[in-house]
Amino acid sequence: MMNGYEYTDMDAILAGSFRAAIYCRLSKDDDLDGESASIANQRDMLEKYCEKQGWEVVAVYQDDGYTGLNMERPDLKRMLKAIERRQINLVITKDLSRLGRNYLQTGTLIEDFFPRHGVRYIAMNDGIDTMRDNNDIAPFKNILNEMYSKDISKKVHSSYLLKAQQGQFTGCVAPFGYRKDPEDKNHLLVDEETAPIVRQIFLWALEGHGPNFIRRRLEEQKVPCPTWWNRERGFRNVRTKWEKKDPENGRYMWDFSVIKDILMNPVYTGAIASQKKDYRFKIGTIGEKKPQDWIVVEERHEPLIDSKSFAIVQDKLKSRQRPRQDGETSLFAGLIKCGECGKSLTIRTTHAKHPQQIYACKTYGAFGKNHCTQHRVEYDTLYHLVLNKIRECAKAALTDGKAIAGKLTNTCEAEQKCQREALERSLTKDEERIEVLEKMVLRLYEDMVAGRISEANFNLMLDKTQKEQAELKERVAQGCKKLADEMRLAMDAKQWVDAIQEYADITELDAATLNRLIKEIVVHEHIDSDKTRHISIEIHFNLKPIPEVEQVKG
Repeated sequence: MMNGYEYTDMDAILAGSFRAAIYCRLSKDDDLDGESASIANQRDMLEKYCEKQGWEVVAVYQDDGYTGLNMERPDLKRMLKAIERRQINLVITKDLSRLGRNYLQTGTLIEDFFPRHGVRYIAMNDGIDTMRDNNDIAPFKNILNEMYSKDISKKVHSSYLLKAQQGQFTGCVAPFGYRKDPEDKNHLLVDEETAPIVRQIFLWALEGHGPNFIRRRLEEQKVPCPTWWNRERGFRNVRTKWEKKDPENGRYMWDFSVIKDILMNPVYTGAIASQKKDYRFKIGTIGEKKPQDWIVVEERHEPLIDSKSFAIVQDKLKSRQRPRQDGETSLFAGLIKCGECGKSLTIRTTHAKHPQQIYACKTYGAFGKNHCTQHRVEYDTLYHLVLNKIRECAKAALTDGKAIAGKLTNTCEAEQKCQREALERSLTKDEERIEVLEKMVLRLYEDMVAGRISEANFNLMLDKTQKEQAELKERVAQGCKKLADEMRLAMDAKQWVDAIQEYADITELDAATLNRLIKEIVVHEHIDSDKTRHISIEIHFNLKPIPEVEQVKG
């Protein structure tokens, strides 16, 4: 074991070889004032310490507002990735609790991850340095840090519970339509910019429109979503999936759940609703509480909608949930798909004078005509079309099953002959390439043994070669499977004929029959320049290689 002088001398010798990373963290668990300032103080202190030791600081990582129990912190994960890439070999924090308060996970970093990657770790104020033999206290400090965090968590939860019972707002960001009172952060004020949007949402709901209708109207009127508003005002720095996909127009895409949450939130009646989630220490949120279990305090701020209207909206939302009276699943559930976007067609009841059950594209229902078309099919029309087609096919199979099976096989083989020949050529080419790669690997190994190439270059070229081999073998396996599937066409056609024959006299459909006979029902929609809709329905039978296609009047 080195004495102090030997250690100091060795540290000076090795100073230039260290690539240091500074890690800072602060959360509301910490008894400190001024988050940003405190992070800055940590950083400044650690940078000066590194400068004094002669260590190069290659990166600074900081997680502001993250509890030490959460090991999924963005900058912590970035730092660990940099360590894996060998960009860092020294990590320094103000104290051990900055690294984390979860004693098991923090201990794993110090005693396993860091040593395995050749990283020295220093907790400056705790006197912990993994290069020294002075770290026996570290596991105890980890346990104490977690105990401290648990105690703080209880105090914070009790504080929030008391504030909830008093009707104080405790959220980080005010609900859409409101802003925090500059003189009292626990009190809400009406936001004159966004409140009209909320009022319009409730007005549409009172007229009987559901969240999807409202979502489409907001998109058509180019009203930015709450995430955009929060980002523009500096409250959040996140983007929705729509904004990431289309930065220009994605801001106008509202999620169904966002609108539903607004319509169900009693905050817009002037109430404060708190304690909506179940929370467990170290785990975090584990689920949503039922509305009746929320803590609701009335008349805490100016309402955007009166209580009577809010109650009407809640009733309308419930009425739009239309479970079947018999509690059964829709007959065609899981079978019927949109031929354009691939999503399911969902069933609903129209609001016409004579209500009808119809199927319509899920994408169209959720996001409107800019994303897909309706693909509307009446339930009764679909039911009778499928029933008649099953009977028609069954009677034809009974008349001359052998001829039908032969016709199906011949038709498929003619259509797929070119594809099959191209696939066979591709398979042959891929198999030849695999043989070439195997010979290359052998030559590479011989070159390395003979000293003609270095071990590093050998490993680099071997990785590249093996990756290509794996991709080719997977492609060959898929190709062989596809060829085998095509070889079964004749057998499948015969099995289908045998299966369908017994349904010649079927008079009604049930789920068991449909799932036995039908793989999927695909609905296609084409709209002419004169707005005429053309609906075609493909019925894909199990075992039958060619679908039955029917035209339906649009």
